[in-house]
Amino acid sequence: MEIGYIHSIETMGLVDGPGIRVVIFMQGCPLRCAFCHNPDTWQAKANLKITSKELVDRIRKFRPYFEEGGGVTFSGGEPLFQSRFLAETLKLCKKAGIHTCIDTSGTGYDLKYLDEILKWTDLILLDVKAIEPNKYKELVKYPMNQFNKFLEIIQDKQKELWIRQVIVPGINDNEEYIKQLAKYISNIKNVTKVELLPYNTLGVDKYKKLEIDYRLQGVEPLSNDAHTKLTKLLNKELIKLEK
Repeated sequence: MEIGYIHSIETMGLVDGPGIRVVIFMQGCPLRCAFCHNPDTWQAKANLKITSKELVDRIRKFRPYFEEGGGVTFSGGEPLFQSRFLAETLKLCKKAGIHTCIDTSGTGYDLKYLDEILKWTDLILLDVKAIEPNKYKELVKYPMNQFNKFLEIIQDKQKELWIRQVIVPGINDNEEYIKQLAKYISNIKNVTKVELLPYNTLGVDKYKKLEIDYRLQGVEPLSNDAHTKLTKLLNKELIKLEK
């Protein structure tokens, strides 16, 4: 039985997939996103060290809450960073009749376990960090190749996708970028939902405690008005491109 490293477990998640969800925040991530608010999940160390079976037994206890249209979402950190453990856990979840979702950047995976992971995954929340390789590497300190490969594989397997993009003032909160993003998304198959996530500063204190430099020091959170405006523009552009 595989052993995993877990940061925390949220039992009443409402935003990481359909319905009410148990959200498993896993440790370890290859990216160093400038806007990350969970730097305490970067290292593959355990707040909780647990086997796949033990974790699924915990998840099953909350079935009364997520039975109607909910399920479990594996987030992080980067859940694919623990590919072998994730594959086994997803399999056990599906055998228990639980809807499965991974919230992923599409990086950090061990390719030999990816087919198994996707076999037992119902929905993928795909985090688009940037759409241009140089900007991607600048933002996350990691090349875009692995993300592109992951996107190619999940397209071939026709997995259902929700696309997510964090919008950061001064970086991608402009109409030109949103129109480019719409074109990029329009070429991806099986997308059933698109979300623009507003940049926030909720994780800044974690950087101080961990003595890590925060690269977006001084950047203000995205305003509600700006978020609404850009979301409307994106939806308008996507509808236009569908015609």
